[in-house]
Amino acid sequence: MTCEIYKDFIFEAAHHLPNVPAGHKCGRLHGHSFFVRLYVKGEVDATTGWVIDFGDIKQIFAPIYDRLDHYYLNDIEGLENPTSEVLAKWIWLQVKPALPQLSKVEIKETCTAGCIYVGE
Repeated sequence: MTCEIYKDFIFEAAHHLPNVPAGHKCGRLHGHSFFVRLYVKGEVDATTGWVIDFGDIKQIFAPIYDRLDHYYLNDIEGLENPTSEVLAKWIWLQVKPALPQLSKVEIKETCTAGCIYVGE
């Protein structure tokens, strides 16, 4: 049996978007409670009954979380233009080597706006 599971994370960070038109509100420094959902797809192990231990996902994401939480995203290499889309791909590139079963990264920067990245 194949399943897709997910683990959610929330971190606080500030950013601004340097490439928006002059006067756009996102060009000003502001912050979000960013929501991250990591999806993992794979075969359910016959013994454990799971695709992967949720604790393993948390452990893999911990160093990335620590680089993001309560930081200014624009100062992080690769996040100079930290849109939701750019952030989703950046997280994918950080997590995928340690978690090959990663299937999607979802980002929400507000309760009603976000994106889902599925790799290339």
